[in-house]
Amino acid sequence: MTIKEIAQLAGVSTSTVSRIVNNKDQNINPQTRSRVLKIVKEYNYTPYGDVKNISGTKKFVIGVLLRSISEVSSLMLEGILETAQEFGYTIMLLNSQNSLETEAKHITAFCKNNVDGVLWEPVSDESCRYLDQLTRQDIPFCFMNGCSEYPSYEMDFQSIAYELTQKLVDHKHTSIACLLPEGMRYGDSFLKGFQKCLYDHQIPYTGRMLISDASEDQITSLSRNNITGIVSADYQSALSLYEQIRRINFRIPSDFSLAAPKLTADFSSLMPISGILLPYREFGSYICGQLISRCEKISEEEPVYLYQTDWNFDHESSLDSPSFLRSKRFVVVGSINMDITFNVDQLPQAGKATNILNSAVVAGGKGANESVGIARFGHEVSLIGEIGNDGDATYLFDMLIRSGVHTEGIHRSKKNETGKAYIYIESGGESTISILPGANNALTAPILEERQHLFKDAGSCLISTEIPVEAAIKAAELAKKYGARTFLKPSILRELPESLVQHTDLFIPNRKEASLLCPINGTIEEQAEYFLSLGIPVVIITLGHDGCYLKTAEEARHFPAPSFTAIDTTGGADAFISSLASYLYDGYTLDKSIQIAMYAAGFCISRQGVIPALADKYTLETYIMKKAPELLL
Repeated sequence: MTIKEIAQLAGVSTSTVSRIVNNKDQNINPQTRSRVLKIVKEYNYTPYGDVKNISGTKKFVIGVLLRSISEVSSLMLEGILETAQEFGYTIMLLNSQNSLETEAKHITAFCKNNVDGVLWEPVSDESCRYLDQLTRQDIPFCFMNGCSEYPSYEMDFQSIAYELTQKLVDHKHTSIACLLPEGMRYGDSFLKGFQKCLYDHQIPYTGRMLISDASEDQITSLSRNNITGIVSADYQSALSLYEQIRRINFRIPSDFSLAAPKLTADFSSLMPISGILLPYREFGSYICGQLISRCEKISEEEPVYLYQTDWNFDHESSLDSPSFLRSKRFVVVGSINMDITFNVDQLPQAGKATNILNSAVVAGGKGANESVGIARFGHEVSLIGEIGNDGDATYLFDMLIRSGVHTEGIHRSKKNETGKAYIYIESGGESTISILPGANNALTAPILEERQHLFKDAGSCLISTEIPVEAAIKAAELAKKYGARTFLKPSILRELPESLVQHTDLFIPNRKEASLLCPINGTIEEQAEYFLSLGIPVVIITLGHDGCYLKTAEEARHFPAPSFTAIDTTGGADAFISSLASYLYDGYTLDKSIQIAMYAAGFCISRQGVIPALADKYTLETYIMKKAPELLL
């Protein structure tokens, strides 16, 4: 393709083509220039093709000089390359490796190769001293990602910070912190966006809202200052914060909502952080287009250096409303065991051998059973307890997490094995249980004090006493302190401490427990009256297949049990208590809640095991709608 042929295709003179390809086209119409350049690129025309390095001629090559190779630069390069190819340009890519000396050599290389323009990510503000090399050869350039001495194309982190903060405001947060690591290149812009959003929503900004790291002291300070939402300027810092928050037994998003800018979605990771996906690929395409406009003198408009677009969140997994605006949580304090179950022809007796028909090993313990029961009714529940540092502990952790139970209150005891319960079940469903407490005995009052944040915003607290009594007392005190209704199951308790009684709202012993804890060997009615006289507002004595007996200051009533065939009665009480607490929380009356709970207990005892036999809300209510629909109305 000759210059004459190019001129004929473009409908211009050969001198016009020559002036355009040699960058001497100051007075040529922009439309003419664009038309000629399009044809030149389409036909790969090279003026003076047999002569090398003719200064001033167009090579259709863009020099790209990166500060260093990173995930950000890789994404930008995708956009730069795509746009360059679209306009008929190739790329000469060089890496400064954060070295001013290397950067200077690369600028010289661009000049020697007579590139048409340069996209330049400067190492530092000192990089500007190399500008003369480009300006002397009239090579257009665009700074990107940082240069305080010269206009630079930037992602608009002020508007990004504003949108991140706005998302927390949309979730009803009014006490928000900004995590801004020291020395961040765009830190000032990010902070301005954060502060502007607060100002626009009449939220006062104070120094306590700004933190620089993810230390335990910083997080504790946030909690003490009632901060509920955090905006991080940096994704890696957000990850560190997320990990530290979990390590010290706070939760995201239950205790803190967290958002940050990010390069890729992380919904499938163990620490999914909600945030704005930074469109660096599109940013690279944008700045490449801006440079080509300069190279080809397409536009005379003032360049827009701040890149803005519609900022999109990838997901909202780490966002929620502040806890005080959400439904109250449940907290369960109790035992966590591995249950070793033996099916026998008859229960063991002293001096007599028992034949074991079969056996099974499953998760159990009243704390674990009740927390899973609560979760199956759709409520947020935290379990506080101790397990060992063995294989059983890992299995229990996994089971509880899969069941939807928050496990931040569960710790591994390095000195103890996980607790075990040995359960013997005869053909009629009756059972006897022997317990090896193990790590359950490591749950103490001081440990409960350390985990008291789990009681904050809890509406109900379920306590079973297969743990040290001082831990049960402390749990009841903390529940009362934070305004939670306390349900007490007095398992293996031989006496009833006054300090436990005075913090109990619902007392739920079975027939044998009631007889053991009541000094008068009287009737069920007399025993219930005795417990009521101690100051307990609600007493419910469970009676197995005979139902239960309710005693309050206003009511005394026997509830018959619905008809179920008993296969394994081990978890009946746990199913009863967890469903009773759930339906009381949902606003049902005490009488209806008791009757619904008896159906839940019946479901549980009609199947083998406890946790596998616990009914979920849908299954239970579907059955009740057939048998006693008035309970759900």
